Amino acid sequence: MDEVARAIADPVRREILEMLHASRLSAGEVAARFDISRPAVSRHLKVLRDSGLVRDELVGRRRFYVLDPEPLAGLVGWLARVTRPAGWEHRLDALETEVYRTRRERRADRREEHTA
Repeated sequence: MDEVARAIADPVRREILEMLHASRLSAGEVAARFDISRPAVSRHLKVLRDSGLVRDELVGRRRFYVLDPEPLAGLVGWLARVTRPAGWEHRLDALETEVYRTRRERRADRREEHTA
């Protein structure tokens, strides 16, 4: 998870991930969208590849980069745990219990009205 967090900490790498979310691209196609050198883009792609966020596919003599969102799952889960207010599951369970109890009571009241 730390490697993924470090990889997405850089705004250029986040932008590359967004581009690869839309379609697979070659390193040249990625580099053409930035005002930085091709070697700099290659270093960013290497960091993303080493973190598992992108993989490369060789098609003929061209190498394409493809987003692999799976390594983000651990980070997403951690973010969900630390951003969710503590005790929400308990509160939602209590709310669900109260809803079912109220429904039961209403059905019982209706039955009593029909039998009276």
